[in-house]
Amino acid sequence: MGISMTGEGMTSVSVNYEIRRQLNTIRTTGGHRSVNDLLHEMIRTHKMLKMKGEIDTLRERMKMAVDVDVDHLAERLNLAPFKV
Repeated sequence: MGISMTGEGMTSVSVNYEIRRQLNTIRTTGGHRSVNDLLHEMIRTHKMLKMKGEIDTLRERMKMAVDVDVDHLAERLNLAPFKV
């Protein structure tokens, strides 16, 4: 699979016949107007799932930060070798 630039913001993707056939089959069964629409939807879905994973990670980290014992943290900061 090769990608070559054809114009500003545009790419041309070379794929073999089998990949093109599979993309058209998925396009047809998914109700997309074109392979381009299918690919845009797949990319958008991928990005959304990636963002959801990052949001879940942030939520876990926020829960950990909420569970920090403030008195213990202040005590530890008083032991720091630099002024806090």
